[in-house]
Amino acid sequence: MGSGEPNPAGKKKKYLKAALYVGDLDPDVTEDMLYKKFRPAGPLRFTRICRDPVTRSPLGYGYVNFRFPADAEWALNTMNFDLINGKPFRLMWSQPDDRLRKSGVGNIFIKNLDKCIDNRALFYLFSAFGNILSCKVVCDDNGSKGYAYVHFDSLAAANRAIWHMNGVRLNNRQVYVGRFKFPEERAAEVRTRDRATFTNVFVKNFGDDMDDEKLKEIFSGYGPTESVKVIRDASGKSKGFGFVRYETHEAAQKAVLDLHGKSINGKVLYVGRAQKKIERLAELRRRFERLRLKEKSRPPGVPIYIKNLDETIDDEKLKEEFSSFGSISRAKVMVEVGQGKGFGVVCFSSFEEATKAVDEMNGRTVGSKPLHVTLGQARRRW
Repeated sequence: MGSGEPNPAGKKKKYLKAALYVGDLDPDVTEDMLYKKFRPAGPLRFTRICRDPVTRSPLGYGYVNFRFPADAEWALNTMNFDLINGKPFRLMWSQPDDRLRKSGVGNIFIKNLDKCIDNRALFYLFSAFGNILSCKVVCDDNGSKGYAYVHFDSLAAANRAIWHMNGVRLNNRQVYVGRFKFPEERAAEVRTRDRATFTNVFVKNFGDDMDDEKLKEIFSGYGPTESVKVIRDASGKSKGFGFVRYETHEAAQKAVLDLHGKSINGKVLYVGRAQKKIERLAELRRRFERLRLKEKSRPPGVPIYIKNLDETIDDEKLKEEFSSFGSISRAKVMVEVGQGKGFGVVCFSSFEEATKAVDEMNGRTVGSKPLHVTLGQARRRW
């Protein structure tokens, strides 16, 4: 490419630098309101409010695309935390490549903040240490929750902020400022630390007749307990799990080693270290991610659900029974410990095929049982 020719890649980069992210928007804010708010800063390409792909309800953020980077920069420097529809909004450069955000590099965590410190105050407090990509005080309906995140564009700027601000008193409260840690990392640290010190034991899979006294009788032989509790529902019925807190770690550890897997009244107990909340949340995230990836890998289609399946029906037999109605992307019989649970799912490539299968197969006897067949909701890829 000659020196006098335009650089398309450079032009694209320049265009991206003229786009701003607008966060913390009121649900009633529209594209037209964004346009009117930011048009005085310079010519705009477009504005966009991000919405849920299914419900079309606003997600609380959007984008403003200027024609010229200088205008976007002026808006970022002068309009950040202005009001729109009576609510202050947050501005930051749009980051189409989210690798920096996901890496955590340059991100810091602040806690023990005074309730009166908002996004604007936090931004100006920390902007002295480097260029801020995003800055957010975490809030609920009652206001600030006392902690926040600041993401700098470099690790050096984040380290400067930590060095100068950790332990500083803001509004007579000593704040903690440290490196941001992903939930999985924090959960791993808690898990490692708690394994050597835990005193709280989680117990599940006992009968409905278990009460606090019976549970205490089983566990008190391993050492003095501080509390023993069987968890119950609103009607007072046992939920089948509870907690035992010992005075010492040694007693708790001994109870786990001795009672886990032990059969009591025909029930095999699960006994283990009671997890902290952050560990439970991390585990839920891992499960959700596994399910999301599994769901994503499944072929799209129109599902029908089949109940009252004969015990002899497996995946292949199920597919064979329904294959005459159209193209099947998936046929699955739900099983538990190698035994069919009596229901399954078949996914067809079209709504018409699925409807035909429901019409002709519902009530038909396959094996020794009449089937109950219903139409599911078509899966979509957004």
